[in-house]
Amino acid sequence: MKLHDLNFKPFISSEEIETTVQRMVDEIANDLQDEIPVFIGVLNGSFMFVSDFVKKYPKPCEVTFIKLASYEGVKSTEDIQRLIGLTQDLTGRTVVILEDIIDSGNTLGEINRIFKNENVKALKIATLFYKPEAYKKDFKLHYVGMRIPNKFIVGYGLDYDGLGRDLPEIYQLETKQHMTNLVLFGPPGAGKGTQANFLKEQYNLIHISTGDVFRYNIKNETALGMLAKSYMDKGQLVPDQVTIDMLNAEVEKNADANGFIFDGFPRTNAQAQALDTLMQGKDSSINAMIALEVDDEVLVQRLLERGKTSGRVDDADESVIRHRITEYYNKTAILKDYYSVQNKYFGVDGVGSIKEITVRLSEAIDSL
Repeated sequence: MKLHDLNFKPFISSEEIETTVQRMVDEIANDLQDEIPVFIGVLNGSFMFVSDFVKKYPKPCEVTFIKLASYEGVKSTEDIQRLIGLTQDLTGRTVVILEDIIDSGNTLGEINRIFKNENVKALKIATLFYKPEAYKKDFKLHYVGMRIPNKFIVGYGLDYDGLGRDLPEIYQLETKQHMTNLVLFGPPGAGKGTQANFLKEQYNLIHISTGDVFRYNIKNETALGMLAKSYMDKGQLVPDQVTIDMLNAEVEKNADANGFIFDGFPRTNAQAQALDTLMQGKDSSINAMIALEVDDEVLVQRLLERGKTSGRVDDADESVIRHRITEYYNKTAILKDYYSVQNKYFGVDGVGSIKEITVRLSEAIDSL
């Protein structure tokens, strides 16, 4: 969705909002018991939240609004001006501020200043959305609906330069990260691991090998590693979601990276779609699938030669090697179509010296 010059993506559904508002209503009503509170909404953003909240509130209450200005574009400013003040005596009353969102806390600071001399019985702060990473104040937040990342949002009363307040859902600003994310592909013996080591140094990328990630998680007995092992011990395939969760953890560990080389994943269309979803959640995407293309007979000879020193049983038997190559083409090579449709498939000749192949890969990446 586009508002003015910016793009936004769906973030929180109307159903999630309704459930959260109801939970906050129940919590506050339980705390206040038979008191008749004064709920104060902070305009303009809180009008939807306040309306839904008081409609759900099961006991008598009063409602009023104050208006403060603290946003310009997508940034919260330090300069807050009180525009509309209170018109009723709040002496001895319990006041609950209903805020749509609290990020830096600048507005909250002004609210506390306003009510400092009102002689209220109690002042409580309730906010539907809260950005803990952005919060700079020490004021207590008594009721929090949802904790969200420090990204600009619109909808459900929140706007971007006047647009978006009417939306029943919440949308998040879409900011494309400047990353280079590659899927390195090829049949057994194509030399993916060797080339990945060169490419990660040349382009300052993080190499994520699915095999290495699995071994790390299992060896260190992480929750995901133990879960994966439980399937493997039964001779079952590890569910895609477990693998995706492991990859997500690796990406999160390197959130400031220039990009990633994914090696060994995806292997199916479903996995490719899951990887796309993962990267979209990071406001990024897969830029290209770089595939090393090698003739079958060359692969067989490479693996037999490797088997003389690798100690791997599946590198020593020609029939096993040919079966592995066939399995690759039957199950995994279909990904060529998946990425070709997106104009992201780059086939590279994988025959020649290591240096020659590296040069060809670099030319493909540089063309992106």
